[in-house]
Amino acid sequence: MDFRSPALSDKSVIQEIFDSDSTDCCEYCFGNIFMWSDIYQNKINTQDGVFISKTFRDAFYCYPRGSGDKKRVIKEITESDKGAVFYGLTESDKEELCSLFPDKFEFFEDRDAFEYIYRTEDLAYLRGKKYHSKKNHISYFEKNFDWHFEEITPKNIDRCRILNDQWERLNEQKEPEEIENEHEAISKAFGSFFELGLYGGILFVENEAVAFTFGEGLNGSTFCTHVEKAYANFRGAYQMINRELAKALLGKYEFINREDDTGSEGLRNAKLSYRPVTLLTKYNARLKG
Repeated sequence: MDFRSPALSDKSVIQEIFDSDSTDCCEYCFGNIFMWSDIYQNKINTQDGVFISKTFRDAFYCYPRGSGDKKRVIKEITESDKGAVFYGLTESDKEELCSLFPDKFEFFEDRDAFEYIYRTEDLAYLRGKKYHSKKNHISYFEKNFDWHFEEITPKNIDRCRILNDQWERLNEQKEPEEIENEHEAISKAFGSFFELGLYGGILFVENEAVAFTFGEGLNGSTFCTHVEKAYANFRGAYQMINRELAKALLGKYEFINREDDTGSEGLRNAKLSYRPVTLLTKYNARLKG
């Protein structure tokens, strides 16, 4: 099976495949695949209505998506690559694989890859005592800063690039490789932002951009947030940019998927504190034996 690097020209074909076999899993957002392709050396294959990709790990493949013959694709991969591992399987994908290959695969929960899904209105309004600390940060921000929120447009996207560069300089010593990789992926996304169909917003204090966020529609009911950046010295900026994006998405998407926590304890606690309505369980799978 021939694999190639994803290109912008692949977007329409891949999106059609994703639409034919929708999921709540963030691995199946074209913008996400494209922006991280250089970092993870993602390679893709689209044939007969099936999408499949592999990462820099030689035997690591995403679970096939589409309306075509998944069984043929899986069989071809496992016959040519005896150590093949499929990642990104949801419960329904697990059931499907079991029906295609009864008692042939073993499954492993990947807790670090579980995804956090929220109701858009919960993030927009933060009702109830459970969001008390979030509202305190927002109240501080609103009282102490002259702020406004703007959607990302061709006119203001350079402000995001500047913030992205400055944020890397301020934080690169914490986890140099990870932060450099993220900076590169975000820069690639900004380079084709509108062609990719990405959507996001910028939080300003007076005329300074202090936070930005963006993502894309995952399916008809769910938006997937890929990136959220804010300056730490503006208390409440993260809570504000989160809330303002949710407000902008009201009426368009019922849910927001804020992706996984990569195994970071701090990120896990932060995402749990927003009370997800779904913690999307994901599995890896490989042939038994």
